Amino acid sequence: MDSHDLHAPASSVLSRRTVLKAAGLGAAAMIGLAQAGGSRSVLAFVGTYAPHGQGIYRFGLDPASGRLEEGALAAPAPNPTWLCVDAARRVLYACHETADFNGGTTGSVSAYAIDAGGALRLLNTVSSGGAAPVHLSLHPGGRSVFVANYGAGSVAVLPLAPDGRLMSASDVQHDADACGATPCQHGPDGAVKAPRGSFAISDHDGPHAHMVQSDPAGRFVIANDLGLDRTIVWSFDATRGLLSRPRTVPSSAGAGPRHFAFHPGGRWLYSLNEEASTLTVMSYDAALGSLVLEDEVSTLPTGFAGTSFASEVIVAFDGHHLYCLNRLHDSIAVFAIDPASGGVRLVGEEWTRGSYPRSCAVDPSGRFLYVCNQRSDHVAVFRVAPGGKLHFTGQYAAVGSPAVIAFAAA
Repeated sequence: MDSHDLHAPASSVLSRRTVLKAAGLGAAAMIGLAQAGGSRSVLAFVGTYAPHGQGIYRFGLDPASGRLEEGALAAPAPNPTWLCVDAARRVLYACHETADFNGGTTGSVSAYAIDAGGALRLLNTVSSGGAAPVHLSLHPGGRSVFVANYGAGSVAVLPLAPDGRLMSASDVQHDADACGATPCQHGPDGAVKAPRGSFAISDHDGPHAHMVQSDPAGRFVIANDLGLDRTIVWSFDATRGLLSRPRTVPSSAGAGPRHFAFHPGGRWLYSLNEEASTLTVMSYDAALGSLVLEDEVSTLPTGFAGTSFASEVIVAFDGHHLYCLNRLHDSIAVFAIDPASGGVRLVGEEWTRGSYPRSCAVDPSGRFLYVCNQRSDHVAVFRVAPGGKLHFTGQYAAVGSPAVIAFAAA
């Protein structure tokens, strides 16, 4: 959870409260955007934290250099810290991380029409179904949006009208209830696998949903709960917009699962643990919606000591590599993926060229990686080289407290 981050002094490392999801489009939709783009230009939308950021910003994207051009405020909005774009590239959705972080007032989600030239026009805003929404995603069928409410420890299903407007929640599920009659045991007040001397020990006081997304087929919905140290899988009724029959998979104690990403083939899921700075590899049975833990590896270099918070994991379109972000260590960890087993191997790391990278995304061409450096007030641009290596292009885009970047055609 990051909304505490903006106001915390960079030197404070007593806890995550004082130290302080390829974003927006799935791989298939991103590839479709690249193929369908043709003569159409590509736009980048960046969601931000207040007070440095004032809402959602729009940039043009130079396909040759990867440079973000002509940044402008497209939609004033309070803390639009996660964005996603529908498959038709006509509507952008944003969750507003504005509510109390301990279960108080509910947050909200907005839908914006993407008009000619990338102008954003507000369609409507509805309740997120819980406090402090931090992530949202679209069902592959395009009829529902899923929202993770960090403060409430819940996930919500928001049906969509034919014009892309949001409707009131058809279902809200609390993560703690997924454990059934036997309550989930919270992790210890400290990440067991965290580096020596780490202060990544917060938010195991209760449930905190950090990401929610369906599997590639849309039959099951998966959420990571940082506070419960659990990944939860629900069956999903796409017709009625209802979640049912939850099953939970525990992380290592205190690890704090945050974001996850599917391999393009759908056989493996990679779950990033914020507090332990580790990556968990899981095999996935698409018929049953079941996950099996296969491995857990560090996202930090051997010998690292001190505090760091892992924030984002994305898989390259070709499925050969994945990238993880480390905040405070301020690095991008590059992993090679074994095509037979789905296992990962750390093959390199790259400095983010800024402070506290919250999220990253690959552009529709797959040639550039964009990192939102929250504390440095910029997005840094990297070229993706053969073998998954990253090379800084020298390009920055100034934007106050960037949280997330998503792409659409103009």
